[in-house]
Amino acid sequence: MNGTMILLVVIAAIAVTGLANRRNLQAPLVLVTIGAIASFLPGLPRLELEPAVLLGVVLPPLLYSAALKFSVPTFRRHLAPILRLGIVTVLATAFAVAFFANWLIPELTFAAALVLGAVVAPTDAVSAVAVGKKLGLPKRVIAILTGEGLVNDATALTLFSVAIATVAGTQVFGDSPVLFFGYEVAGGVVIGLVLAVIVHWVRGRMFDSPLETAVGLVLPFAAYLVAEEIHASGVLSVVAAGLYMGHRATDTTVTTRLQERFVWESVDTLLEMFVFAYMGLQLKFVLDEVADTGLDVLRVLMYSVSVLVVVMLVRPIWGFLNWGRRRVVRTAGLTRLGRDPLSYREHIVVSWAGMRGVVTLAAAGGVPAVLGSGEPFPGREIIHLVALVVAVGTLLIQGATMPLLIRRLDVVDPYERLRDEEQRELARTITVNAAREEMGSLEKDPPRGFDPEAVRRILERVRRSLQARVDARQVESEDDTDPGIDAGALFDEFRRAVLRAQRTALIAARDDGTLDDESLRVELESLDIEEAAAEERVERRARY
Repeated sequence: MNGTMILLVVIAAIAVTGLANRRNLQAPLVLVTIGAIASFLPGLPRLELEPAVLLGVVLPPLLYSAALKFSVPTFRRHLAPILRLGIVTVLATAFAVAFFANWLIPELTFAAALVLGAVVAPTDAVSAVAVGKKLGLPKRVIAILTGEGLVNDATALTLFSVAIATVAGTQVFGDSPVLFFGYEVAGGVVIGLVLAVIVHWVRGRMFDSPLETAVGLVLPFAAYLVAEEIHASGVLSVVAAGLYMGHRATDTTVTTRLQERFVWESVDTLLEMFVFAYMGLQLKFVLDEVADTGLDVLRVLMYSVSVLVVVMLVRPIWGFLNWGRRRVVRTAGLTRLGRDPLSYREHIVVSWAGMRGVVTLAAAGGVPAVLGSGEPFPGREIIHLVALVVAVGTLLIQGATMPLLIRRLDVVDPYERLRDEEQRELARTITVNAAREEMGSLEKDPPRGFDPEAVRRILERVRRSLQARVDARQVESEDDTDPGIDAGALFDEFRRAVLRAQRTALIAARDDGTLDDESLRVELESLDIEEAAAEERVERRARY
């Protein structure tokens, strides 16, 4: 039944996401809201996945895909703020929640409250990054939020393991949490890099795009499971593998790159939609769990809302304390701190981007029912409900207000578009110059054994194809004298109309028996590549 339920939820989530996108709504918020309402439908069975499934099946591809698209030089450039948010802020949030929950909730010991703190500490930047890109947040803000999302899960899950071991009274790595944390970090990174190097070496000798893509799909799961087998950080293993493979993606063929791009986009969308719908569908059943233990549901809900408020306040307070400390130290000249990469307004946006997601739900589900002594885990049902309220609450409150906050603060960098255009123009100049140099070299030293006139004609054809590409880019970027005409958009509209006409003519020829189906498919593949290039130009224009 669970498998059928999963498929039905996925289909419903796809439909809801499609409708939300058409109406320009935030799909995660709509999915969570509809899922929460649907959980109260009479007779609806509970969709419950094991924490190992959420952590070992859902999380690795999401993290790996994000790491694939994340630039290693960008990660290095913003390493300090990423580590501050991904490690220091996570630890500050976890301990602040632990002290508060231990004081507020009688059923939680401090160790159990620290488990709760570790569960609700990691943020999920998926919806924040999606909103930020749509509204034009500066790339440095998007980069820091994305990088934080790659690091904070490992920090929180490591702390979670230590806290669980403390409650259960078991030893962790020589009874030293610090050594255990260091081992998890180092072990995870090493495992991820080693597996990525091996997979990259194997793929470089396959010369078969479908097989190369298949190996790439398996890598995040292998990296996670191998690291977890030796009690290292599976999350960091996946991130390290993704960063390495993304950095070396230029070594693969163009066919493999195109395949992987579309495959991972589809996987991302599918898993994200399912996770947000799954979050909402848990609400009614978690409330029932609390009621079955004899606890006052209303009282536990009040606890949950109180913890939600603390979680939402700790991140901005801690962030601005750190920002103020850096300003004071820099002003006093006590140390040579570098320039803060974010402005004051950008700090506000980053501090408010504290939505929780799949890791919070999976970690809450991973709290054991009983301890090694046979006693029940203290406050397990309370931890479940608090985690769900924090995840849904941050998504609905912070996620819903993010667009308004970004617009009101006006954090769009007015010079970023100019810098992007300069960089794109530089890239075009580099490619044109490289093409000219190579063409000149081929003309001066043509291949031996070929007729010189035939070589000249072939080179002329290559030159015309290169010039066609330059002309397309020039039309796309040129300023038309008529302000009512967007030359680039009109060019792409005409080009896509021609491609559609070519596709229609080919299919008609196949249908009337003039053209065989195999030849049709080969020709359509070529048209698909051209149409994908046109669609890419349209998407790029929409982004910039």
